Amino acid sequence: MNFKDIKISDYSYILPDEKIAKFPIEKRENSNLLFYNGGSINIQKFLEIPDILPKDNLLVSNNTKVIYARINFYKKTGSKIEIFCLKPYQPADYETVFSERKSCKWECIVGNLKKWKEEDLSKTIFINNEEVIVYASKNQKIENKVIVEFKWNGGYTFSEILNNIGQIPIPPYLNRQSQEIDKSRYQTVYSRIGGSVAAPTAGLHFTESIFEKLKNQNIKHAEITLHVGAGTFIPVKTDVIGGHQMHTEFFTVTRKSFNLILNNLGRITAVGTTSMRTLESLYVMGAKKLLEKTDYDFVKQWEVYDLPEFTAKEALEALNGEFNENDELTANTQIIIVPGYKFKIVNSLITNFHQPNSTLLLLVAAFVGDDWKKIYDYALNNKFRFLSYGDSSFLIPKH
Repeated sequence: MNFKDIKISDYSYILPDEKIAKFPIEKRENSNLLFYNGGSINIQKFLEIPDILPKDNLLVSNNTKVIYARINFYKKTGSKIEIFCLKPYQPADYETVFSERKSCKWECIVGNLKKWKEEDLSKTIFINNEEVIVYASKNQKIENKVIVEFKWNGGYTFSEILNNIGQIPIPPYLNRQSQEIDKSRYQTVYSRIGGSVAAPTAGLHFTESIFEKLKNQNIKHAEITLHVGAGTFIPVKTDVIGGHQMHTEFFTVTRKSFNLILNNLGRITAVGTTSMRTLESLYVMGAKKLLEKTDYDFVKQWEVYDLPEFTAKEALEALNGEFNENDELTANTQIIIVPGYKFKIVNSLITNFHQPNSTLLLLVAAFVGDDWKKIYDYALNNKFRFLSYGDSSFLIPKH
């Protein structure tokens, strides 16, 4: 089978605008849950997830935090220049860049770029009643991205600067400005490590009380960190999937979480597509390590389909010696999961309902097969809410 020849038109459906959830519901856990179990479908509430999950499972979720990545500057003429911070450029490390206290550079998308000539932009904000002036200067252009250098006074960290100058970057298909409610509801309750420009939305349904119930039922929980990029919203525009370029995302797995994953193979539930892509990328890394490849910490888009078969245990154990001084495994992944892919690590998946013609829908189709159509038809005909603020599904594939 040539995976690259998959027609994207086979993974499309009509999504009426009224089906897209424009705002979160009042209580996270009251969202609807479509439970697909080996072919059968039931409607439940998300708060029932502790009773549905197999009792010996390990839940793996993404603890990334959405940063206030959208910054509006105004020229003296009144023209608005919107800078959307995608990922750190100098320093390139997330933890380091957020700790900078004078300047840093980011890879950005700039709205109204033609109006931004060579002049620096500036904006005054107040932190702890102290006036802080933030400057933005345009550096080189890389393809459709711009390297922007930020400078500021006051000795505050860039994390503090962003939290005071930026807006939370809600998805473009919501067709509205971000509001106060988005600051809390476009984050998971377990978000801890800043770096994403989009939320890992399957996790938005969880609450502290749900985690307490899971703990009482002896369902284990491990956290990974994958910083979600803006590429997650890019639809596939080519006729076949082989023409689509996947974006690269950075992830981290701690030794503690890694050991939980290794010791619970065969009973792992991924919370969201970002967790799934991270877990399956771990397999690729281990397989490359077994093949003595030096670039094991960069998972290329298609290479998993060309690797020889190893067991998940063999692959993961090959990574045991690759943790850094902070006891973390770090890597970048471009992995694309399409129908025909054989899952190595993940056994069940919690995920929202995704856009037509998207790599996320291809991933779901890879996981449940042609039944993705039955699942989406059912959701469309039973008042499920779609996309980031919408309802969710719990998927256990046929064996």
